[in-house]
Amino acid sequence: MTKGDLGDVRLVAGVDISVPKSANIARGAVVVMSYPELELLETRTVEREIDFPYIPGLLSFREAPVILDVCAKLTNIPDLILVDGQGMAHPRRLGLASHLGLLWDKPTIGCAKSRLCGEHGSVGTDRGDSAKLIDGEETIGTVLRTRSNVKPLYISAGHRISLEAAVQLVLNCGRGYRLPEPTRLSHQAAGGQLKTES
Repeated sequence: MTKGDLGDVRLVAGVDISVPKSANIARGAVVVMSYPELELLETRTVEREIDFPYIPGLLSFREAPVILDVCAKLTNIPDLILVDGQGMAHPRRLGLASHLGLLWDKPTIGCAKSRLCGEHGSVGTDRGDSAKLIDGEETIGTVLRTRSNVKPLYISAGHRISLEAAVQLVLNCGRGYRLPEPTRLSHQAAGGQLKTES
């Protein structure tokens, strides 16, 4: 469902996962930040074995269990989750952000670094410039420049949020980097570069 009233967003989370190529142990990470101040409130990680093979387009089945495990440790429950992955911008219109939103019944946004499907026109070079991501006759996301003169991100609604609201929230969560701050910090936590609580 890509509609819904977000209500009052006070806490926003970012989630990510790291899987070393030589191992089948994944490290999932979640950070929770105040919104709109973006003050870091909580960081959690978990490690667990991955039992689903790497299959492009089916990463939700590999990554979602790890992310749900780490989110279960939170003491600050977010109102919104930004996911390093796709939402509706997926061949089946059900990427990782959509799966997590459905399973956790939370509004989610897909903030992917690369395109999985669809086509788009050129995107201006300034922060906030965008283009529609279209698959067939359907708009499945927005190609959004989150930092001037840096590669854009592929933003798509995951669950219980409109695409327009998703784009604005991603911009609001920017701190001068390509990635919105919640997913940037969760990426660092998953990679072991950010101090976390177990």
